[in-house]
Amino acid sequence: MNYIENIYICLMAPILISILCIQSRGRPMMIFVLAGMTACLLSSYISTFMAAVYGMDYTTASIAVTPVVEEVMKLLPTLFYLLVFEPRKREIPYCPVMIAVGFATLENVCYLVQNGTSQFFNLLIRGFGTGTMHMFCGSITFVGIIKLWDKLWLRFVGTVGLLAVAITYHGVYNMLVLQPGLASYIGYLIPLISVAISVFYIRKMS
Repeated sequence: MNYIENIYICLMAPILISILCIQSRGRPMMIFVLAGMTACLLSSYISTFMAAVYGMDYTTASIAVTPVVEEVMKLLPTLFYLLVFEPRKREIPYCPVMIAVGFATLENVCYLVQNGTSQFFNLLIRGFGTGTMHMFCGSITFVGIIKLWDKLWLRFVGTVGLLAVAITYHGVYNMLVLQPGLASYIGYLIPLISVAISVFYIRKMS
């Protein structure tokens, strides 16, 4: 068994217990976190398989394959939740955000295990950068779902279009952080700046 499965099991166990024990609104949130972690695990399988099939190296796969696979896998639990449970609009925001949290948590822990803890500053920047990137990309598709889901003629086209935007954003992020030196730090800062601008804009419009 690979280390990623071991990490997944260790993180999944307490979350699963909390899902069984919690009786309040916290239960759906923990389910979404677990769904995000599961999406991360499945994404690693799919990305590795596709990279092997097409003979890609790590860098090429991280730019061309990983963003597509990861953003699609993060979107699927949200679509399942919308189509099966048909929640009210005010209940939807928790879903993509908590899925992104679960996804980023498992990814960051796996990165920590693989690369060690000697570079604390780099790990700190990477943790905030990657976590924020996943949440921002999830929010891009989420905004489209909220705004377009009630309009049948825009539902498919709008969701696919915004998913493409999230994939492109993710791909640019990966391309930058894989570079040495200043480019990687710029890549890590882009999601933080994006979120700061988005929050400022939302507060200004409200």
